[in-house]
Amino acid sequence: MALIDAPALSRLQEEFRRSMRTLLAALCRDIEGQYAHSAKRFALPLDYFRYLARTLDRSAFSNWKLVGWIEALNDLVYFLDLLSQIRHERDQRGFAEQLFTECEDKFFEHTYLDELFPFGRARHRGLRERLEQLCKRLAFEIIQESMCLEPRRTFEWIRRAGRDSWTIAGRLEASFERAEQAYTIPIGIDGSALVAPAAIRKAIIPSRQIAFVLTKDEIALRPGAHAVGTRRGTAVQWHWPLRDAVRPGAARSESPTIGPTLHYGRNREPKSLSVSDPRQAARIIRAWQTIHEAWPEGHALLELLTSRVIPLNAPGVVSFSYRHRPGLSFINCFERDNLDLIDDVIHENSHHHLNLLLRKHVLYHHDRNQQIFYSPWRRTLRPLRGILHATFTFTMGALLFARLSAWAETRRGMAQWREAGLTARQLVRARFRCFEEVESVRYSLLDLEYARRLKWITTAGAGLVKQLERTIVSTEVEMSHHRNAVLSSAFGPALRRHVVGLRQARANYGPARLDQV
Repeated sequence: MALIDAPALSRLQEEFRRSMRTLLAALCRDIEGQYAHSAKRFALPLDYFRYLARTLDRSAFSNWKLVGWIEALNDLVYFLDLLSQIRHERDQRGFAEQLFTECEDKFFEHTYLDELFPFGRARHRGLRERLEQLCKRLAFEIIQESMCLEPRRTFEWIRRAGRDSWTIAGRLEASFERAEQAYTIPIGIDGSALVAPAAIRKAIIPSRQIAFVLTKDEIALRPGAHAVGTRRGTAVQWHWPLRDAVRPGAARSESPTIGPTLHYGRNREPKSLSVSDPRQAARIIRAWQTIHEAWPEGHALLELLTSRVIPLNAPGVVSFSYRHRPGLSFINCFERDNLDLIDDVIHENSHHHLNLLLRKHVLYHHDRNQQIFYSPWRRTLRPLRGILHATFTFTMGALLFARLSAWAETRRGMAQWREAGLTARQLVRARFRCFEEVESVRYSLLDLEYARRLKWITTAGAGLVKQLERTIVSTEVEMSHHRNAVLSSAFGPALRRHVVGLRQARANYGPARLDQV
């Protein structure tokens, strides 16, 4: 597959959807066959999960919300297996040490490591109880989230199952990972949500457990039996206000939905969520449209892979996304100008791109979370996984800046450049950023080639690295006539310092520190 090939990526995404649907059905079989006692203990509605696997629209199985939900169920099965093992394990200390290492490697995006090992080391005392608590929490959240993935299907399943009612324990607290606000019930998979009326807000504490009671015709909230929604034929009438996941203004239908703004506190931890300022939403859509004008091929990937953007108000925190939430991007809009915003949108989309490739192909071996390769971007040692992600995403960034530069060189493009809220200085900075990324990517490509010689990178991974190398070389050639102008500009000293810094890093770190392998 070529680096930028939207049709091929679309076919891969379709294959991913089929695999996720198959995975959901397989997980239900595994739980029923191997962990039936735990399924009963945690009240997992496996028949309902199987019904969702059969009836949900196939396109939903690459959506950030549904994929994240299936991944959580997959994690639960993993921890149920560990819970079964630890009950019969003689070497509790060795078991804890192995699990600690596995969690460091597999779950670096989750809180599982902190939950199982709150003291930051492989402590075996109380591990079984912490595993039990983690399984309980995951089951609780999985069941609640499943309730309204597709409300019409939920009502149908209750009717088909011949049940009078189904009671689900839940809470109305915020989820920072999904960017879902407190006092809301997410509806569907696009980010829409029911907003609790004022009376509910006064009566209920978000973190305190409540109960949802579902029948074939109604969803109600207890205590108080407050009606949330009622089935009317094939539709559902909601009694709480519905906040649709809308695209702002006159945005194209292919543009992303904009979610609530996630705010961080002084400790750089998520603190709260609020309804997004329309001005920030407009900036995101304008960035999206600018990419469409300047780089149609890159925009085709953007339409395919990014479906929802969460504005991020977090001083000192860069934009981010999660492997298990494909299409959901958290973009820092408050410390970044319009050029940075365009860059961040493409950067997170490139993470979604590589994560999709990683679901299909094994690209590297022997990562083991070892911090042994110098990262020109973080200026620290990083594992192979981190270097591969950075090299991929910043190659896309260099290509973006090159396309923005070429676009602004035309009369029509320069007019649109100004309409996009971009300045002449930002054009020079875009060219500087291109050269900066070219230098950084070339540095890391040498380390990736070294990893290939050590057989840490697979044949498929080596093919991807070659594509990145060809792309960065062609981008450098395309931009070469701007290099002297950039060196003569206000950004020239920074580019020279960057090149010198990379030379010093190579002298200090070499290709890798083998004593750490």
